[in-house]
Amino acid sequence: MSSTAYAGVDWASEKHDVLIADEAGEEILAATFAHDEAGVRGLCRALVRHEVTLVAIERPDGLLVERLLDAGLRILALHPKQVAAARDRFRASGGKSDRFDAFVLCELARTDHHRFRVLEPDSDQTKALRALTRAREDLVGSRTALVNQLRAELARFWPGPLGLFTSLHSQISLAFLERYPSPTDAHGLGAARLHAFLVRQHYTGRQTPAQLLAKLRRAPVARVGELELGTRRELVRSMVTIIKTLNEQIRQLERQIAAAIREHPDGAIFTSLFKQPKSVICAAQLLAEMGDCRARYPTRDTLAADAGQAAVAIESGKRKTACFRWACNKRLRQAFVTLADTSRHRNPWAQDLYAAAIGRGHDHPRAIRTLGRGWWRIVWRCWQDRVPYDPARHRALQRHVTVTIPTASGPVPDLAATSG
Repeated sequence: MSSTAYAGVDWASEKHDVLIADEAGEEILAATFAHDEAGVRGLCRALVRHEVTLVAIERPDGLLVERLLDAGLRILALHPKQVAAARDRFRASGGKSDRFDAFVLCELARTDHHRFRVLEPDSDQTKALRALTRAREDLVGSRTALVNQLRAELARFWPGPLGLFTSLHSQISLAFLERYPSPTDAHGLGAARLHAFLVRQHYTGRQTPAQLLAKLRRAPVARVGELELGTRRELVRSMVTIIKTLNEQIRQLERQIAAAIREHPDGAIFTSLFKQPKSVICAAQLLAEMGDCRARYPTRDTLAADAGQAAVAIESGKRKTACFRWACNKRLRQAFVTLADTSRHRNPWAQDLYAAAIGRGHDHPRAIRTLGRGWWRIVWRCWQDRVPYDPARHRALQRHVTVTIPTASGPVPDLAATSG
């Protein structure tokens, strides 16, 4: 057996196909392992027994990847598009099968391993924070879908509550629908009763009870029978109950995220990017998706590409274009978009960069990406140096916040303004 061996693992939900080859490409082992404890243990044992140097697989995380890392194996986490593009190198027909994909992965590990980075696992704290942020994102998505369903249901038979308050999933909107889930329940609602309801819910809006009541009664009235009305009334109450439960679970996750990022060694780096100390969700998402392994992004350009902040250059002959980068970490890209969009409201440097992009004819999304490209340089530098963002050291920002005080002898710089 050769002293150097490579492996490709085509993972699936029920089984994993593996192919091990030596340095010359000669097959050592081709087998299938079930996705159960015995199968995963047998797969790891086979790879260790054959002294596999590198294992190529089409995913960067998950149970199987964690078990391979625990077994002391080095992982090449390849993007599915990279594997798909390599299939034609070995099969003209372009066919696909699990065994063939394991072979392609093995060949990429054997012949092209110098082109890919070895997977560097994050710390337990970072993986826990990533689990929290992604769980919150999933729950917010579920809530959005359910709120849209509730909105559609109200539009069918009682559109009055739509737009009555700021958002349909807010506490006051849900409390109103819980108390008045149909036009029949709100039939005797008057200004005095609505005022008492608003006081109990600590309403902070600017509209009076009379204005809200007028808006509620301006809505068109649907013609529905008694049986249908009762059915739709119960549907509204059911959806309100579920949305309230989701709200509570999201709030609980946000409390856990806030505690986790405060305890993380890199937490101060990412929270320093935001003006409000309570702005922990986007900061936590940035930290969780970037991770804590500095070798993952050795240059700021690698971070820009993975975060979707760098355009894709296409050049052919005399034609040169730059296209939107679709293949990236979507969660990391959204975090940079949020950072850029919030910073343009409070940061003079960000305001100027955004305004300049708009002035060049860019639309809002493209201008935000332009601002995001400015932020990823800062984020990468702070992350690599393990220091929080300091506005006083941000030279581009200081050029905007430095003001001059006119005197008899001429303008004198106000040094106090340069402290940020």
